[in-house]
This record gives sequence, C-alpha cells and structure tokens, in this order.
Amino acid sequence: MAKLTEIRWHGRGGQGVVTAGKMLAQVALNSGQYFQAFPDYGPERAGAPIRAFTRVSPEPIHKHCQIQEPDMVLVLDPSLLEAIDVTEGLKENGMLFVNTDKSPAQVRDLVDFHTGKVFTVDATKIALETLGREITNTPMLGALVQATGILTVEDLVAQTRKQFGDKFGTEVVDRNVEAITRAAEEVQEG
Repeated sequence: MAKLTEIRWHGRGGQGVVTAGKMLAQVALNSGQYFQAFPDYGPERAGAPIRAFTRVSPEPIHKHCQIQEPDMVLVLDPSLLEAIDVTEGLKENGMLFVNTDKSPAQVRDLVDFHTGKVFTVDATKIALETLGREITNTPMLGALVQATGILTVEDLVAQTRKQFGDKFGTEVVDRNVEAITRAAEEVQEG
C-alpha cells in the first residue's frame, strides 16, 4: 500500500460494523501500519443504519475528521442500497463492496455506480452457514482483504484468533475464520 486508504462502512446496529472497522485497524497496526477507526452513531437502537470509518496508511495520519470521499465503501446490509446513498462521495476510481447475492453488474445498476470497481459476496449466506447468525462483518473483512491486498487474509485470520480467542472460545473463532476464508474465495468482481 503506497498511500492513505480511507474506508467507510455501512450497516445496521448490531451487525458488527464498528467491530469490523476496529478489527481492520488492529490488523493494520500489527502489520506495521498506522490507522484510525471510529464510529458515527448516536443513541440509535439495534437495526438503525450506522456508519464507521477506518483509515490505514504506511505513514502517520494527521487527518481527524469523518471520511467524506472514501476510497472504499463496504455495505454489510443490502437493504441499505435502496434506503441511503451508499456511494455518496465514493471516489470515481473507488471500490464498492456489498453483501448481496446479486452480481456486481446488478449492484452497479442498482446504485448507479459505473466507475471504479464493484465487489459482491453473499456474506449473509456465509455467516448463516458458518456462524449460525447473520453477523456479516468477518466475511466482509475476508472479501475486502482478498480483493484489495490492503492486508493479507493470513494477517486477518491471525488477528481474529488473537482478538476473539479468549473472549469467545476456539469453536466460535474457528467458525469466524471459516467465514473469512470462504468470503475471500467467493468474492466476485465486476
């Protein structure tokens, strides 16, 4: 990675959007990079739309504001595609990652984003099959690191084991690792 990368996350309360942003930042730190990770939400209830932001850079980061023109946008809840403008401010050559069973071409048409790259992965299906719950943050992280090379899948897996091993136990961690690796294998670009 040669520059500052700014990422905006969209999801709903309870889906792990904030955790995903922080986890990506921790993987960056462990890889010798600089980071910022912060949420944008108030007293919303579970299920309300929320955003989170992550910055990753090989150099110290001196910006301290919300990300208005992200390089990448990740959408953990596909219902948000029709509820809000998830591509607002996304750079023309930016990358859009969406949890959906639709193709990248279908998402492009749906959100009217015809520049940059669009990636899709059915993170909901993966989460239900591996975790038994619709928590899509770890599959989306797997898709992101695989498609961009911003960090490695191996580093993400190692951080997952480190961060959640004591808290959730081996079985839950192994399921999250499976979700990450499946999403990395199944992400589609279009």
